[in-house]
Amino acid sequence: MDLRLNGKTALVTGASRGIGLATVRALTAEGVRVVAAARTPGPELTATGAVPITADLSDPAAADRLVAEAVAELGGLDILVNNVGGGDGGGGAAGFLDVTDQQWAELVDLNFFASVRVTRAALPALLSARGAIVNVSSVGARVPSGGPIAYTTAKAALTAFGKALAEEVGGRGVRVNTVSPGAVRTALWESPTGYGAELAAAAGVPQDAFLSALPGATGMLIDRLIDPVEVATLITYLASPLAAATTGTDHRIDGGGVKTA
Repeated sequence: MDLRLNGKTALVTGASRGIGLATVRALTAEGVRVVAAARTPGPELTATGAVPITADLSDPAAADRLVAEAVAELGGLDILVNNVGGGDGGGGAAGFLDVTDQQWAELVDLNFFASVRVTRAALPALLSARGAIVNVSSVGARVPSGGPIAYTTAKAALTAFGKALAEEVGGRGVRVNTVSPGAVRTALWESPTGYGAELAAAAGVPQDAFLSALPGATGMLIDRLIDPVEVATLITYLASPLAAATTGTDHRIDGGGVKTA
């Protein structure tokens, strides 16, 4: 299917691995010129043909620099994918009383404020292009007990932010949508130092056995974790002109794990 994206421009954050890398690949395959931002761009990202930019979005000043460089490189901006985030490792499996103010601040900053800052910097260019924003949240926003408390709280804020922003800018031609994945085959679950490893250790089982049982334990109707490519495909569609009537929405891609409407 032709998504009518050929020649469009995009900025993708958190682009070096997982959903971000898969999204860069999906967009470039559609003919989109992509600036891909990551703290440590690697050879896989370079191989996509995107323009890699090193950016640590935990630095409040980085968003303005990144967007200015992206707009200069691309000559404008049609699409913003706010994928930057994370909650893997660093005590993510701790209970509420064990999460420090610093951990709260770091997780909320990375999973919420980083996207707010990038969006604020990019919005003038997106308004000029009548473009599209896709925010990558999590089903944890709908099921807050399904992940680290600071992470899921930050993702709930990101989901609400997308809904509110869609109302504000929809009449000016910019669409804003959210994608909320369930358990995806990313470092959060698969890294030996990530959240999945912490949960497996707490349960006293090997990590591979824990991950094999995870879909069934979380109520998913498929017997595997979600592939990043599947999430990237949804993001690419929502960014495309084929989704011109879709805005202000939150699309769960969770294998049927969330049972509410």
